[in-house]
Amino acid sequence: MEWPVETETEPTQVRQVLVVDDDPYLLATLAEGLRLRGQFEVIVASDGVTGLQRFFETRPVCVVVDIRMPGLNGYQFVRALRGDPATAQTPLVILSALVQEHEQLAGLLSGADAYLIKPVKIADLVQTIERAVKLAAEERHRALQDLFDEGWGQ
Repeated sequence: MEWPVETETEPTQVRQVLVVDDDPYLLATLAEGLRLRGQFEVIVASDGVTGLQRFFETRPVCVVVDIRMPGLNGYQFVRALRGDPATAQTPLVILSALVQEHEQLAGLLSGADAYLIKPVKIADLVQTIERAVKLAAEERHRALQDLFDEGWGQ
């Protein structure tokens, strides 16, 4: 009779996600859903300025940010992180009620990895966060370089 061999397993690392939105009900709903479905530790902020402060305090694996917020809006938030070489590779997802194509394009051109429209299913948000986190720095750089080469940077 063979005895089972115990193997050391690495403990599951809890990943932090920062959610920035000025709607307290939505913040609570997203935080609970991401904790349960995505197994994330969720940090929340109700405006862009507080969001940046929380980002630098915690360095989450991904940020989900609304566009329309007091103070610093979502576009400005994304550009602030993309404009700093130390944070430029941070996975960023915009989650907004703005549905017009030009608004979505503006979000992606500001540097977001994805743009989701509210309301969103938690499963879709988790999947989008996972995709953004897996996006390699080289792929992100290549995508930005492609935009530049197509004339966006001129």
